[in-house]
Amino acid sequence: MRTITEFPHDVEEIENVFIPMRDGVRLAARIWLPKSAQGAPVPAVLEYIPYRKRFGTAVRDAVTHGYLSGHGYACIRVDLRGSGESDGVLKDEYLQTELDDGVEVISWLAEQPWCDGNVGMMGMSWGGFNSLQIAALQPPALKAVVTIASTDDRYSDDVHHMGGCLLGDNLSWASVMFAYNTLPPDPALVGERWREMWHERLEHSGLWLDTWLRHQRRDAYWAHGSICEDYSAVRCPVYAVSGWADGYSNAVFRLVERLSCPRRGLIGPWGHRYPHFGEPGPAIGFLQEMLRWWDQWLKGHETGIMDEPVLQVWLQDSVPPTTSYAHRPGRWVGARSWPSPDTGEIRMRLEPYRLVDENNKVPDVTTDIQSPLTLGLFAGKWCSYAASPDLAHDQRQEDGGALVFQTRPLEAPIEILGTPCVELELACNRPVAMIAARLSDVAPDGKATRVSYGLLNLTHRDSSEHPLPLVPGQRYRVSVQLNGCGQHFPAGNRIRLALSTSYWPLAWPPPEPASLTIWLAASSLVLPVYRPCEPVGVTQFEAPVGAPEPQRVMLEPEHRNWLVHRDLASDESTLEVIDDRGMFRFEDIDLTVCNRGRELYTMRADDFESVRGETRWERGLSRGDWRVRSLTRTVLTSTSTYFELEANLDAFEGERRFFSRNWHSRIPRDLV
Repeated sequence: MRTITEFPHDVEEIENVFIPMRDGVRLAARIWLPKSAQGAPVPAVLEYIPYRKRFGTAVRDAVTHGYLSGHGYACIRVDLRGSGESDGVLKDEYLQTELDDGVEVISWLAEQPWCDGNVGMMGMSWGGFNSLQIAALQPPALKAVVTIASTDDRYSDDVHHMGGCLLGDNLSWASVMFAYNTLPPDPALVGERWREMWHERLEHSGLWLDTWLRHQRRDAYWAHGSICEDYSAVRCPVYAVSGWADGYSNAVFRLVERLSCPRRGLIGPWGHRYPHFGEPGPAIGFLQEMLRWWDQWLKGHETGIMDEPVLQVWLQDSVPPTTSYAHRPGRWVGARSWPSPDTGEIRMRLEPYRLVDENNKVPDVTTDIQSPLTLGLFAGKWCSYAASPDLAHDQRQEDGGALVFQTRPLEAPIEILGTPCVELELACNRPVAMIAARLSDVAPDGKATRVSYGLLNLTHRDSSEHPLPLVPGQRYRVSVQLNGCGQHFPAGNRIRLALSTSYWPLAWPPPEPASLTIWLAASSLVLPVYRPCEPVGVTQFEAPVGAPEPQRVMLEPEHRNWLVHRDLASDESTLEVIDDRGMFRFEDIDLTVCNRGRELYTMRADDFESVRGETRWERGLSRGDWRVRSLTRTVLTSTSTYFELEANLDAFEGERRFFSRNWHSRIPRDLV
């Protein structure tokens, strides 16, 4: 990324401002303000998240908001109630209190003398979620939204569940926020109140994972904040963005298709990051793209952005499998509408070991599958957080425990764009079971790169609101939706479908081993083939640029790794994820930050009651003689009937233990 130091507007950065709420709580904000705005008011752009403006997102905030402000926008980065230096306690994601506070913040911004009354809202992940959710509340001053790496559906397409299966990232993400909530505000900004505020957070933030595990089916808890419940509530323009390595690319397709307001969609090769920081590359000049969007909708300038394709995606080329990529080769393609007339369907029938043309006559046979519990150790994360190596590895290491069907070498290239689907007729020998479907690109040398995958808890085959147990031996027709994708399969390669009954630790296993019988002649793979009728002009993105970063000194290096341990003597397998962010100091505020995480996912043979997930985080802050740190640990296990949850928290001021608490709960399994 190229750093820009000269801008059309000189910018004043206000390190901390407290925004008052009606109930007396104050939210802490950082503001980048064009100096000319005091005499010539400008539109405001809000980012509203819990990740600590003081240090957690300080680098990307400076790069992003500094740039936009330099082009004539007041940029405001607000920490949620109970996070950073804001008052109160953060007790869960997307509570109504959070959304109501956001509406109040927008109203406050519109009334400031430096704001012209027009407000935009933007964010990546949490900030993308609440941008959509607050847009659905229709605050009058909110004129447009940019939502990145977010979802419209908190149950079916978020970190918690996929196809009714409980995701391993549910534990991982809960542990991240458990650790985040244990740190105090900075005394340099809140003064002597910091200890009182810290104790209140430690005492009352709670164990979010316990709450989430008590909602295993789609219910009112997940409907709250899911704008898919009423797309028509969102009336302001929406720019929806994600990446193929991100967990949230499916939402872009749905938002472009189902919103009735002005909208655009963009999907690149990236993981869970802003596109100007995009990994895998190519990163793009997304700040320039956002500037066109804000100029169009907040300043009323005709930028031409709405004349471009409603959906633009990076169609990826074939690559060898690995767990991280610096760059994914491909090309930009566009669609004037979605669904697009440039996409259709090709249906491939299943026969033993083969995918064949739907017109082929296939034998009326069945085949059985009961996968080993260890299938999934090479699956990577549900969502790549660009904390490599967290992408899927060579799928040959997983396919030995799966049913595999593949084409002959392709005589001509095939390109797909959209959502693949697997239609199956099957029976099961247990009342609760799951199926994982993986789509891979197989090179002539046999290396298999995962292109997409999908999960289905078979008790959710008809409904996630009202799941029903399977009747052992009864035949069912089910559809497994895979993640949307854009992929070029070259001539000479093969397309492979692999089916398995487990995918741990990406998804929590069923209560007991289950065997599936599949009727091949009645089953098929449906691919969204891409055949453009005529070229569609696409945006030619500039190279990424940004405002200067704050000065940060690394004191201890970062270290990230994924390790697979196999003890053949005990038949125990463990996936160890190391996420050590090191230790660094922000020179301008003399603040040293430490952040270290470790995750362990273990199973023994095919003992489904041996499955265990454990996460540990250490977080610390220091300045001179002031030193605080926290240690958190979360352990999730299960029996055939219960989830067992244990958690520990210890917080220290200097060497003195300031707070300590333990949790233990037993939560019934609900057809999961």
